[in-house]
Amino acid sequence: MTFQSKIKNLKSKIRMYWTLTKSLQTGLLLATGLAGYMSARCPVFNVGTLAGVALSLFLAIAGSTVLNMWWDRDIDTRMLRTQKRPLCTGEVSPNEALRLGLVLALAGVGLAVVLDALYGLIVFAGLFFDFAIYTIWLKRRSCWGIIWGGISGGMPILAGRALGVGTVDSIGILLSLGILFWIPTHILTYSMKYFDDYQTAGIPTFPSTYGFSATRITIAVSNIFSSLAMGLAAWKIGLTVLHLGGLAVLSVILLTLAVISVFKPTEKMNFGLFKYASVYMLLAMALMVF
Repeated sequence: MTFQSKIKNLKSKIRMYWTLTKSLQTGLLLATGLAGYMSARCPVFNVGTLAGVALSLFLAIAGSTVLNMWWDRDIDTRMLRTQKRPLCTGEVSPNEALRLGLVLALAGVGLAVVLDALYGLIVFAGLFFDFAIYTIWLKRRSCWGIIWGGISGGMPILAGRALGVGTVDSIGILLSLGILFWIPTHILTYSMKYFDDYQTAGIPTFPSTYGFSATRITIAVSNIFSSLAMGLAAWKIGLTVLHLGGLAVLSVILLTLAVISVFKPTEKMNFGLFKYASVYMLLAMALMVF
């Protein structure tokens, strides 16, 4: 094999590995963690610590995601939207994925512990809740497993805040709750869009357990709690009236879309709500920082 061929194969393998990390999802959770830290330490003067936070969270979140992919490879092969993932196509072997996930996760948690013991403990808790509790134990048993998925989703922002202030404070808890109540919008809209896929794979979801109408109402109610938690956290942080107003506008749009989806449900509206939920969270994190 020529040198050029080796380089080409290496680049291809890296692309496959990158796909396993679900970079958009990982990036969104990473953004919440950085916002949590910067909400306590803004402006940030210690760039080294900020880089450590970014790297440790990326490694831990990406590692958890790869491990989830490794564990769920059997059901992914049965779902149309996931059948082309590298583990399903054979481009990445199960052993490769397991090794990659473990290395990333251990490196992320290890670096987090080096930065701060409490911070490292919370990062580990997020990984444990996501992989062990949600993915391995509950995902295939109960639609309520998403609560633990939501808890794990709230750990990066809680960890970042805890590192910034040196303890778990009320603002960190509120920010974490904001993520927890935001998760249903992200997950439940997806489970409605790909309802048939989840049915084929035998995964219990809110739509399959309680119906689409109850699922939409659940999304709307959870958005109310998410907006309230985010708004209260922003007020306690000390955001200006302008920034609080911006957050309020973002929340009103989110709630409006959720309510419309309840009374005038369409597939387009459902997917629009799913997309806006990610935009809402990114912009809310930006307001917390800037």
